[in-house]
Amino acid sequence: MNARLFDRRKLQDQVILWREKHISERYFILLLSLSIGVTMALLAALLKFIIHHIEGFVLMHIEQRSYLYLVFPALGILLSLLFVRYIVRDDISHGVTKVLSSISQRKSRIKPHNTWSSLLASALTISFGGSVGAESPIVLTGAAIGSNFGRLFRLEQRNLMLLIGCGVAGALGGIFKAPITGLVFVIEVLLLDLTMASVLPLLVSSVSAAAVAYVLSGKENLFLFIQTDPYYIERIPLMILLGIVCGLISLYFSKTMFRIEGEFRKLKSQRTRYLISAAILSLLIFLFPPLYGEGYDSVNILLDGQYTQLLDGSIFEAFSSSYWVVFAFFLLTVLFKVFASVATNSGGGCGGLFAPTLFVGGLTGFLFSYLVNYFSSMRVFISPKNYILLGMAGLMAGVMHAPLTGVFLIAELSGGYNLFLPLMLVSLTSFATIRIFMPHSIYSLRLAEQGKLLTHKKDTAVLTLMNLENVLEHDFEVVHPEMTLGEMVKVISVSHRNSFPVVNASGILVGIVELDNVRNIMFRPELYERYQVRRIMVAPEVKIQSSMPMTEVMRLFDETKEWKMPVVDDEGRYLGFISKSAIFNNYREVLNATFIGD
Repeated sequence: MNARLFDRRKLQDQVILWREKHISERYFILLLSLSIGVTMALLAALLKFIIHHIEGFVLMHIEQRSYLYLVFPALGILLSLLFVRYIVRDDISHGVTKVLSSISQRKSRIKPHNTWSSLLASALTISFGGSVGAESPIVLTGAAIGSNFGRLFRLEQRNLMLLIGCGVAGALGGIFKAPITGLVFVIEVLLLDLTMASVLPLLVSSVSAAAVAYVLSGKENLFLFIQTDPYYIERIPLMILLGIVCGLISLYFSKTMFRIEGEFRKLKSQRTRYLISAAILSLLIFLFPPLYGEGYDSVNILLDGQYTQLLDGSIFEAFSSSYWVVFAFFLLTVLFKVFASVATNSGGGCGGLFAPTLFVGGLTGFLFSYLVNYFSSMRVFISPKNYILLGMAGLMAGVMHAPLTGVFLIAELSGGYNLFLPLMLVSLTSFATIRIFMPHSIYSLRLAEQGKLLTHKKDTAVLTLMNLENVLEHDFEVVHPEMTLGEMVKVISVSHRNSFPVVNASGILVGIVELDNVRNIMFRPELYERYQVRRIMVAPEVKIQSSMPMTEVMRLFDETKEWKMPVVDDEGRYLGFISKSAIFNNYREVLNATFIGD
């Protein structure tokens, strides 16, 4: 085994040396981005193939026995749970959040199993009816492929970050056949600080993925939309109003999801979480069949104008001719989608928020047009098809805090390029509305609360990437409260530092002795036995917690005007000192090693 490993590493070294000699780094990155794009298109096609065939088999049985809505979704998340727990043995949920975390905290390193594990888990979840999407899992897959391609060739961190972006762009370009969306998503959501030189690899990856996807599945758009009703400038106030509604629905979606996930995490037993989640998911799908799976078929039915078909198989089917029953059905479907999505993931399933967001957005746009057309009595008619697309762009912009992604994604998925102005109006209004209440998207909220979110502000981004352990200084001589002044002088004589942390028997930092404070008595031997360290030490003004983000550490330095401060763990045990000079040195290293094109 060791000999085989040695031979493999030797071959890897030879390949890397050959590459460095014959292919420049710039062109090699382009070759890798092309390879990543093609790979992601193939994986996206494979994922769609698995979901389509298993889902077809499941739906064939459900059409004959509608009560199976209570069985199959629960079975899907159980299979995913068992796969993750006993085969993967790692957390693979919240794909985009994991990518953001790897960029900001793990030096762009993503575990190799993420190149396949989330794909299989999401296929099991979605094909049996889990109310989530396949896009976030494949985004994590693309990021993992980019990261591991870079690590295989031992590229530096700034190139690893770029290849992660290529993987994400290729994943979205491949699964949506939307190359511009892939590029824009990387900039808006992953928050990478890119230059013109780094945009080219992202484009190569997303365009190559979309091109291969077109070859494999044809030119048909995901949403079957033909614009038959033009938009009118006079309707701009209604578009702005729809944007506000989308922003508020996005706020409800994000806040509710965050709150329910928190409640599920409080349940320590995985079995209890699964049983509760399965019960919620199955019951909701039984009552509201459009909640089954990704929901894209339901959106296409709405675009086709056959909205009453979505009530088929539900307990509301007999009342499909009633305006207000239809309205209540779709409104409840919008409100309950977030519960179904959280139940899917919390119970053990694997899926993302792209599909639920687009689904809720489509229904929101439909409900908006449904109400306006009803109350206007034909004096003002707005096209439901157009407003379904506008609603999807608005929810995407609000939930993900990505207005450009919302605009380009819907335009590319539907071919509705003539709706660019309305799409931008609704997306920007929705984004502005939710920003009043939520400064961060649902993807980045947890990381932002922990001070671990990478942002477009370069100073903050560099501090976020820095690790406190890398700037911790350990060469301070430790003294104890019971030591005499004479013993303290012996310690001073061998130290090259002017500060001495005072630590008790439990390792707790209880004070600091500064050389300036004892200089006037350290040369008086008659006082050596009279004074103990506890008498001459002072309490530290500020203690840095080891779990503190570097942005908070720098804020404390600025407020206190200190040049160095002690660092303790969460229980107060002394770990070392941190100084401004060490931070500045590490800052320069991270800046040079990380940011592209600087």
